[in-house]
Amino acid sequence: MVSAKKLLGCACLLPAAYGGYLKSAPTAPASHSDIASSTSSGKYTQFTIPTSADVGVQQIANIDDPEAVDAQSVCPGYKASNIKESARGLTATLTLAGKPCNVYGTDVDSLNFSIEYLANDRLNVQVVPTYLDSSNYSWFMLDEHVVPRPTSDPHASKTHSDLEITWSNKPSFHFKVTRKATRDVIFDTTGSVLVFEDQFVEFVTSLPKDYNLYGIGEHIQQLRLLNNLTLTLYASDIADPIDDNIYGSHPFYLDTRYYEVNNEGHHIFVASDKADPSKDYVSFSHGVFSRNAHGQEIVMNPEGLKWRTLGGSIDLTFYSGPSQADVTKNYQLSTIGLPALQQYFTFGFHQCRWGYNNWTELEQVVSNFEKFEIPLETIWNDIDYMHGYRDFDNDQYRYPYREGEVFLDKLHRSGRHYVPIIDSAIYIPNPNNASDAYDTYTRGHKDDVFLKNPDGSEYIGAVWPGYTVFPDWHNPKTGDFWASEIVTWNKKIAIDGIWIDMSEVSSFCVGSCGSGNLSMNPAHPSFSLPGEPGNVIYDYPEGFGLRNKTEAASASAASSSQAAAAETGSSTSSSISYLRTTPTAGVRNINYPPYVINHDQDGHDLSSHAVSPNATHSDGVQEYDVHSLFGHQILNATYHGLLKVDEKKRPFIIGRSTFAGSGKWAGHWGGDNASKWAYMFFSIPQALSFSLFGIPMFGVDTCGFNGNTDEELCNRWMQLSAFFPFYRNHNTLSAIPQEPYIWESVTAATKSAMEIRYAILPYFYTLFHEAHTTGSTVMRALAWEFPTDPSLAAVDTQFLLGPSIMVIPVLAPQAISVKGIFPGLKHGEVWYDWYTQTTVDAKPGVNTTIPAPLGHIPVFVRGGSVLPMQEPALTTKEARATPWSLLVALGGSGAASGKLYLDDGESNVPDDTLDVTFKVKGSSLSAKAKGNWEESNPLATVTVLGVSKKPGTVRLNGMPVPASGVEYNATSHVLCVCGLQELTKEGAFSGNWTLKW
Repeated sequence: MVSAKKLLGCACLLPAAYGGYLKSAPTAPASHSDIASSTSSGKYTQFTIPTSADVGVQQIANIDDPEAVDAQSVCPGYKASNIKESARGLTATLTLAGKPCNVYGTDVDSLNFSIEYLANDRLNVQVVPTYLDSSNYSWFMLDEHVVPRPTSDPHASKTHSDLEITWSNKPSFHFKVTRKATRDVIFDTTGSVLVFEDQFVEFVTSLPKDYNLYGIGEHIQQLRLLNNLTLTLYASDIADPIDDNIYGSHPFYLDTRYYEVNNEGHHIFVASDKADPSKDYVSFSHGVFSRNAHGQEIVMNPEGLKWRTLGGSIDLTFYSGPSQADVTKNYQLSTIGLPALQQYFTFGFHQCRWGYNNWTELEQVVSNFEKFEIPLETIWNDIDYMHGYRDFDNDQYRYPYREGEVFLDKLHRSGRHYVPIIDSAIYIPNPNNASDAYDTYTRGHKDDVFLKNPDGSEYIGAVWPGYTVFPDWHNPKTGDFWASEIVTWNKKIAIDGIWIDMSEVSSFCVGSCGSGNLSMNPAHPSFSLPGEPGNVIYDYPEGFGLRNKTEAASASAASSSQAAAAETGSSTSSSISYLRTTPTAGVRNINYPPYVINHDQDGHDLSSHAVSPNATHSDGVQEYDVHSLFGHQILNATYHGLLKVDEKKRPFIIGRSTFAGSGKWAGHWGGDNASKWAYMFFSIPQALSFSLFGIPMFGVDTCGFNGNTDEELCNRWMQLSAFFPFYRNHNTLSAIPQEPYIWESVTAATKSAMEIRYAILPYFYTLFHEAHTTGSTVMRALAWEFPTDPSLAAVDTQFLLGPSIMVIPVLAPQAISVKGIFPGLKHGEVWYDWYTQTTVDAKPGVNTTIPAPLGHIPVFVRGGSVLPMQEPALTTKEARATPWSLLVALGGSGAASGKLYLDDGESNVPDDTLDVTFKVKGSSLSAKAKGNWEESNPLATVTVLGVSKKPGTVRLNGMPVPASGVEYNATSHVLCVCGLQELTKEGAFSGNWTLKW
């Protein structure tokens, strides 16, 4: 769904006074009568919420404020005393080492400091106020039921830990975390002071020059974090700005360091960008998780970082690794939880757009995919299907239930699926209009499950339907309410999953703007929708004019004219006054905290385009403390709601706002990107970052969401996304259609890439099962698989799918080739071209030019791999019914291995499963099966790459394979053993077998 802040505002005629509810706002929003406008459709005139309603107070972000005080220069830090040590850690009391600075809040004079060795490869550091019940402080500590604490091994001790902590009081309290194996300090607060106030916490760590840090999301940027950025963590509904905070919050990073080992066995740190390619190195990775959900800033500088948060505690967990895989598995297994195992069908192709007007249009789209023989697994609905944009309520003119039942029955019989969007706010009916009744609100209001204002009234913001209320996930009744609404609606519309949107949580006005204005409902948003007058879409990708000069010139002229009209019709103030909040001792300023994080909404106002910080939960907790957890909790509630629909089936959910641990319930898409080459480029580091965050089910809006795409961009993007776990095409209202069958070349390119994707679906599924059970990654950076090569530390223009498939896409317009690196060649790795099945001719550490004409995406198979495959088909159901084949890519030593996991593809706890291991040794391929899943499809073909000479007789379990079924290509060194169906008619993996050649 579109992020409203990127749309143009529209003028409005407003019949009533504005009734906001935002206590302590230093300036009042403009009244409704200040701006004139209305939105009409025929005889019906709809009230439009004023643009001014979503204008926040202008604040200067502290990092941009020349008058901002540097807490490090004025605060006294702390001194440790009352130290108590044990085999498992240490506790101490930290007391202010001087006069309180009270720079961005009230200093806490006494803190509890603790170290706990949780496991040999994991330790935790906490700093919390000593007097949590003191009336002097309003303090929020994260609920362990919402964000669990890391688990602890009862046998862990300092002696056996990979890490150790030392501390000192000189000149003020600081601590170091050191890796014992290398004596390298991985976290060091020396030279800084700890600042701990009721609305501002800051700690600092030094880092080696030219460090390699990854994570700290959610942002759109390079995979390896730049060392001169301020990374803000605060859930925000905004259309994918580069580098700024967007939908989710993941306060976790991976730090990878490379070392040269000298003759004495000492590890000497080497900056990855300055490593000698002729030398061998070792690497060590560690992870750091900050268990805090408040608004945060991480200020990156060339030799360290400052971590700032607007509240809560310091709760750091260190994961010693030593590999990236070890860190990621540890983080998930011990702390945030393992990612959900997705249903098999979810790995098929998904089609969506904002602008499918009725069931008939959906049926036409499905028919067109069949007509052009393009695989389609799932058709999606954006908010078009809703009655006035209301959750759990279909528009009975365009999407009537009876017609939907017929459509969905036909869709399901074809083996396909249906997923609709659900937004995060609930429409509140117009009390003066009896026909405006809305049962979902009525039931929720009766159970009292919505967020409140500080005075106890319902907090009423505004989203797509008009004025809305918001579920309060702290109320124990809310989860049951949400689940009941899903179950009730599913009885009318047989859904196969849910798409959760607007969950930051978004509101199109500042404060409780609906209070006193409900007679205006239903209301039009305060901005024009795409395609409405003044907001016609003329954007196209870079390079569009090179192929479409006339159309590009026309669009440019129209765009300029529209922009000029908008500028003429707008009224702007020539002067802007900025707010600096002065802290008041013992009092928290919730809406406008003294420290202003670099939040990407207008004026950096936390209240802008979101439920305001002073909205209050049933337990008294204010939104200020838990804002970034709303998306996390609605995913939890939706997951359990779908279990109420069918307790035996794995819920399928894609959500927009996520937090650490959301992956155990849902996948994520990259949000409202644009049809620009940059967003295709950044989709790779986005996906790799979410691999680190434990959300492997990730994809982006293929071909772009905002703006118009074009043939070249969509051609390249449809091929790239075919190798992402979540594969969906989606675009905005009124933009040109971008289904892959729109252009002949895109159709061909899509089918070419999908042939590979659908063939390797068993490999995808096996990777996800492994992620679900061990915490391993699915999409992988080259540096993670090849940790001894420092030159790969920043590579994010190509990637691995699991350990065995490498994709090197074209990411720029007008290109007919692409440069790629083939890692591991120096150490004997072999790479095969997927299409020619021949070994790649490349040199170690050198970018190789690879032909890549439009419609071709370079894909390579790593030597040493065995890939189980089935035949491509139009649906995953059909693909699962086809014969098996194995692609064996021999490594430099002639060995190879692989895995396969199978079950029914949907059960939460499958009764029957199958694990198959493949191993090549010498000229023999063995398959060993374990489990009771009965796979009836036979094995048809085994293709072996890298066979140096023509074999003699080929035998399967001692039975000779007919010579007619054995082909050997002496040029490509490919052995193909075909026609094995008769020898495996009981099922490809009904028993163990060996193929010898």
